[in-house]
Amino acid sequence: MSRLTHIDETGRANMVDVSAKAVTTREALAEGFVRMSPETLALALSGDAKKGDVRATAEIAGIMAAKKTADLIPLCHPLALSKIEVRVEPGEGGLAVTAKVRTSGQTGVEMEALTAVSVACLTVYDMLKAADKAMTIEAVRLMEKSGGKSGDWKRP
Repeated sequence: MSRLTHIDETGRANMVDVSAKAVTTREALAEGFVRMSPETLALALSGDAKKGDVRATAEIAGIMAAKKTADLIPLCHPLALSKIEVRVEPGEGGLAVTAKVRTSGQTGVEMEALTAVSVACLTVYDMLKAADKAMTIEAVRLMEKSGGKSGDWKRP
């Protein structure tokens, strides 16, 4: 049995059946951080990077990625997302990225929030790599989720 698939009672790989789950409002918040030199951070905040506005482009990339999560993550359910908010803000030593995603459905949006953060961080790296190849992407993680059978959860 592969760890990449859900094997049902017939021995076939399938998406997890969520049809019996209640439709509830579900929300997830994820975060990540792109650590960089002070000079690179100043460049990112100035809006004068060679590839354009780093923060705005990364935010749009994150939104687009959340919408494409089911195309990127095997067996992830495609969801009608009702809210995607991605923010790229200055932090100590780099740029902090957050994504909040919401839907009303039968499965959660944790993967969409994590995908949004991951792609936004990768976009920051791509747009600034000519200035600073030593940047690191750190601490991509789920911070909280709400809704569904398992209820609310917050990172301690």
